[in-house]
Amino acid sequence: MMMRNSLLTVLGSVMLLGAALPAQAESVLRVGLGADPDMLDPHLARTYYGRFVFASLCDRLVDVDENLKVVPGLAKAWSWSEDGKTLTMDLREGVTFHDGEKFDAAAAKFSLDRALTLPGSLRKSEISSIESVEVSGPLQIKLHLKTPDSALLMQLTDRAGAILAPVAAKKADFAAHPVCSGPYKFDSRVSQDRIVLSRFDNYWNKGAYHFDKVIYLPIPDASVRLANLRAGDLDLTEGIAASDVKTVEADNKLHLAKVTGLGYQGITFNINNGNVPANDPFKDARVREAFSLAIDRDALNQVVFEGLYAPANQAFSPVSPYHVKLPVPPRDVEKAKALLQAAGVKTPITVSLLVPNNPTSQQVGQVLQAMTAEAGFNVNLQMTEFATLLDRQQSGNFQLSYSGWSGRPDPDGSIFGFINSKGTLNDGRYSNPQVDEWLTQARLHNDPATRQALYEKVVKQLQTDMPIAYLYFEPRLFGMNKKVQGFKPYPDGIVRLAGLSLAN
Repeated sequence: MMMRNSLLTVLGSVMLLGAALPAQAESVLRVGLGADPDMLDPHLARTYYGRFVFASLCDRLVDVDENLKVVPGLAKAWSWSEDGKTLTMDLREGVTFHDGEKFDAAAAKFSLDRALTLPGSLRKSEISSIESVEVSGPLQIKLHLKTPDSALLMQLTDRAGAILAPVAAKKADFAAHPVCSGPYKFDSRVSQDRIVLSRFDNYWNKGAYHFDKVIYLPIPDASVRLANLRAGDLDLTEGIAASDVKTVEADNKLHLAKVTGLGYQGITFNINNGNVPANDPFKDARVREAFSLAIDRDALNQVVFEGLYAPANQAFSPVSPYHVKLPVPPRDVEKAKALLQAAGVKTPITVSLLVPNNPTSQQVGQVLQAMTAEAGFNVNLQMTEFATLLDRQQSGNFQLSYSGWSGRPDPDGSIFGFINSKGTLNDGRYSNPQVDEWLTQARLHNDPATRQALYEKVVKQLQTDMPIAYLYFEPRLFGMNKKVQGFKPYPDGIVRLAGLSLAN
């Protein structure tokens, strides 16, 4: 009896000890971002950094692989009609949204209709060729187009193709509580601090995802992001500064991954957005061209980016088959002065330039400030939080703004929205009917040579119209702890978490 009681006591102690032991720790991936994303609504969002979150939160109808080829997403197959005006998409079965609502053709139609009609939607011009969306079966939709659109399928690989849970998306606070069908669901957000996503256990392909939580941490200063990575407070970060590449490569605990990107950075001129004064000098294309000619893009690359970036004069990256082989004009201060004189502008001209509030952008701003001063521009730098900068651009509350675009695999996605007079990202309100016509025609043709010729006309016209002074193309540089396994850099710069894991 005494032995039995002793055994029970020992077993009881073991049980109590077991109860006191912590549960298995959650697996967490911490990702550093260069700025805080704007609103988490794919139809209203415009930041590059938001696309990182959407890649994990919201499935899209189609996606791209690391070679920028279109691959299935929520649409498992698709086909075009002979006239190119109907796109039929067969949808994946067995998919549910994070709130339990079922995904079907009606849900896909809802999201596309919302992208086209929601007030303020930035996706309207991306998929403006869609006339109507037909539910042609429980798991089939037909997109009926006004005209053929060679860029449409690629547009659906990004935010325009993100599918939202209909019940949740009808609520006014959707951006604060987004609901989609991706591998991770929204958990919480602290502005300027973190966005937390949790594993969605009912995801249709959950075996490809290996973290219980993903935490996105906005850290505008690249050197601070790197310090956090080296200290083990981040597992992975985008946007390694060019000046830090050698540091990462020399650290035996870190790994650097890089790929030539699709994106560009430039100066957007406010030509006619908001209350632009009638006498604003930048309404004159000659003044915009003068500002651009005052910039030495090669020197900017060497001084700020260690020679790792490529000078730009267009929206199409050198990795794009649509890149126009047009030499970047060298700096020409005398020609810039002559253009200002021809425009009847008295110098110095006082200029306000919005600049993102991070050290690298500030350095770029200071270099531009010094260069353009020699041509007669007195540039005042307005350091601004990135999402706020984009809000000011959109509302027209700016004169010049230093910003860019992460690029898209199809050329239409890198230029139409910014240059077409009805483009939803045309923050400067540039308008040229001939350019509009060329851009529209480029959407109508599938033949690459025909499209290339049209885009070449656009690029050459923009050299004098200068709605955007393109500055440089940037490579995508990622730093990560060597414990991170399975990472693939994509030219679009977005971190995709499928197959990613942390070694013990």
